[in-house]
Amino acid sequence: MASFALAAPAQAERIKDMGQFQGLRANQLTGYGIVVGLAGTGDDSLDYSTLGMKGAVSRFGLTLPPGVNPALKNAAAVMITAELPPFAKPGQRLDVTVSAMGKAKSLRGGTLVLAPLYGADGQIYAMVQGNLVIGGLGVDAADGSKLTVNVPSSGRIAGGATVERSVDTGFASASYLTFNLHQFDATNAKRVTDAINAAIPGTASMIDGASIAIRAAGNGDERMRLMSQIENLGVQRAEPPAKVIVNARTGTVVINGAVRVGTAAVTQGKLSVSIKESPTVVQPAPFSRGQTAIEPSSDISVEEDYRPVMLVQPTASLSELVDAINRMGVPPGDLVAILEALSQAGALTAELVII
Repeated sequence: MASFALAAPAQAERIKDMGQFQGLRANQLTGYGIVVGLAGTGDDSLDYSTLGMKGAVSRFGLTLPPGVNPALKNAAAVMITAELPPFAKPGQRLDVTVSAMGKAKSLRGGTLVLAPLYGADGQIYAMVQGNLVIGGLGVDAADGSKLTVNVPSSGRIAGGATVERSVDTGFASASYLTFNLHQFDATNAKRVTDAINAAIPGTASMIDGASIAIRAAGNGDERMRLMSQIENLGVQRAEPPAKVIVNARTGTVVINGAVRVGTAAVTQGKLSVSIKESPTVVQPAPFSRGQTAIEPSSDISVEEDYRPVMLVQPTASLSELVDAINRMGVPPGDLVAILEALSQAGALTAELVII
């Protein structure tokens, strides 16, 4: 279990760290391709790898005879993924991730053949080709022994894709810019709106607890200057809702600084039951025609730890709450049970979230 208790004085944060402008987002691109040049670690005779290779070589006027199924040990079918950043223009370069789809053991030393990258609308937005950089290693020995380091079936091509089409964000034509907070919070939305209006009077208004409309006019240069000015304004972030996060799989407990505990009495006991088996071998008397037998022998003991009731005083800060928890000296599993019980008793002023 890990309990993190960080208390720091409040300080102003930049608006750009609290959210982002609507429409200025990355777009996911995906594609299918063939990696060639592998050292016998490809897909072998996988059907869609063979079909992909036939399609690739057909662009150069080479047609394989019907019924021919080449064993492509030096080629592999792969999926290609990339992100198209906002305002990306044709000719700019993108990094791509290439991952094996089939039985390829390693893509080390491979070269991706020219392949298109598609957006969610089915249009081609980039073309990709290049040599893969693999961070993993896989080795097979003649006796069946294997050694794998990291993931050799996935790699990257830095700057391997070229943008062919840009995405229209509507940035220059919209009459308003919309700023969306990362998390819904009416207080933060009000403070961001007030900070913008203090710097540029009559510009911003709240749409809801997560979005702020900012009146914008002029061309792209004026709008970008306005965005830059707004992003660097300082805002005092509101204190978040009180929450206790419990990870049931790892036993991790995270408590934020808004949590408070009321008066409560807590006791925690432990009951241990121990069963010790000590079987003995019983030998028959000589010439009695008896058989050797095992005689069971069990020793059961019960032990219960006594722990006095502890009075938890109302806390005014996170550090006081952590001190109270440490004084209890309970293991992680019991700590989670105590927090749940305090929540049910109404003594824990926080939302208990179990993930």
